[in-house]
Amino acid sequence: MRIDGWLAGLCLGRAMSQTVTMVYSAALPILLREWEMSATVAGTVSSGYQIGYAVSLLVISTLADRMGARLLYIASSMGGAVLTVAFAFFARDYLSAQILYTLVGLAIGGSYTTGLILISERYASERRGLATGFYIASSSLGYIMSLALSGLTLSRGGYILSFYVTALVTVAGGILSWVTLAKTPETVAARQKQQSFGREVLGNRPAMLLITAYTIHCWELLGMWAWTPAFLAACLVWRGAEAVSAAGLGAYVSAGFHLAGLVASFSMGALSDRVGRARVIMVLASISTLCSLCFGWTIGLPWLFILAVGAVYSFACIGDSPVLSVGLTEVVTPSYLGSAFGIRSLFGFGAGAVSPIVFGAVLDWTNPHGLGQEYYSNWGWAFVVLGLPGFGVVWAVRSLKRFSTRGRVGSGRLQRRHPRREPPANGLPACCRHAGLASAGSRQLRRQSPREKAF
Repeated sequence: MRIDGWLAGLCLGRAMSQTVTMVYSAALPILLREWEMSATVAGTVSSGYQIGYAVSLLVISTLADRMGARLLYIASSMGGAVLTVAFAFFARDYLSAQILYTLVGLAIGGSYTTGLILISERYASERRGLATGFYIASSSLGYIMSLALSGLTLSRGGYILSFYVTALVTVAGGILSWVTLAKTPETVAARQKQQSFGREVLGNRPAMLLITAYTIHCWELLGMWAWTPAFLAACLVWRGAEAVSAAGLGAYVSAGFHLAGLVASFSMGALSDRVGRARVIMVLASISTLCSLCFGWTIGLPWLFILAVGAVYSFACIGDSPVLSVGLTEVVTPSYLGSAFGIRSLFGFGAGAVSPIVFGAVLDWTNPHGLGQEYYSNWGWAFVVLGLPGFGVVWAVRSLKRFSTRGRVGSGRLQRRHPRREPPANGLPACCRHAGLASAGSRQLRRQSPREKAF
């Protein structure tokens, strides 16, 4: 699949809008001391962002089913830009950061699932895995930019300069998203009388299994993202580095890990188009769980070994994200896809909001002297707590693979809200072994091609 101008603009705007996401984690080794926070307290700021993000996703995704995704995507991107600027100028202690970072998440969160909905509307099932992979990879690109800019600015102007610079890029991303989607038609999937949220989402076992897998995935991924820069800084301080320079270098290395995640997102999405969603998810979840059980214990091992384990961990931990997302678009009818994404986001990002706090609490518990030695020395158990639930992803997807979804093909048809050209036929879901496509005014079913292996 060739990346067209629309997808490129959407992905670049998304990347720039996400530069605020990792700036707090990058500055955390400095903020722990300057704001006099314990690890548990520090984790609540990251959790506040994730809670805001989850609430936003639930509300905006549900609204998208009735209003369309385009306008809501633009509003979320621009609202996130405004509040990121407020965070940059006014977050100067724990309380102000907690409030403002939560509001940033609340605003910007609505751009995630609405973007996935826009992609599912534009690209057919056999191309959707790769397109979704590029979109999620753009988030990793944003995290790379965030960490790289933070690493560059922390040693020059402290955390305040890092906040300012990432806010500027976020504003530019919001503007680019607006420009890209300005001429994109708004579409709404019509609901049939026999359809209901209970039947199409809660009673849809494949959908609920995918939501369960995504929840566990977010628990590990978001906890790992929140604390990896601080862990890498601790590894460097253990080797004799000064705390500020260690924080900057830790941010740079974390950016490299996100580069591995970027490659994983688009490559694994494309691979799942060819070999099946379930196979890719199970392999990546197994590798990610194994890495989580090992990563935290590497603090005193050779630096190159730490980098290698971290890169593999980042690749596997994020690689199944686009596959889980595109899988949901293939088992839920378009008229309830936003609601399904909303429920998924509530559970997933809710778990991701709790995991940084739990990680910090375990870190405090296993390091009774706290920062008395300039750094936390025992990180192993905290990472183990992140990874253990990963076995649940393998269980959920194995159950999904065995489950037949015959007769659960969605039947919603698209209603135009804008008199422009009709969008490409939506991949109405390749429900495991059977697929149906619905275009405007049509409910014709076609047979699934060999490349459309959902699970």
